[in-house]
Amino acid sequence: MIVTEIFRRDEKIIGFTLSGHSNQGKHGQDIYCSAASMISSSVFVCLRDFLKRDFFWDAAHGRLTVKLKDDPDDLTEVAFQTLLLGMREVEKQVPKIVKVEEKILGGET
Repeated sequence: MIVTEIFRRDEKIIGFTLSGHSNQGKHGQDIYCSAASMISSSVFVCLRDFLKRDFFWDAAHGRLTVKLKDDPDDLTEVAFQTLLLGMREVEKQVPKIVKVEEKILGGET
């Protein structure tokens, strides 16, 4: 299963973790893993190259974590909402393969 965890603080999204595999196709040919990868990679590149925001990230096989180092703003919210909306659409299509969870965090980043 592909799980997207969305992290919020004070109503705004501050990051996410995307992890897992759908195991619905051969390596490199799985459309659900490809969809999740492209959605999350697009947000990563938007934050890094377009918005030029500073963030912590960690990636390993089957997992990507991104968390802002500074406070979120309206532009980072648009980027993260794009991820959330995209993954929710995939979840609607294949709820046994893709799951989206939201977590409210305290003061930690």
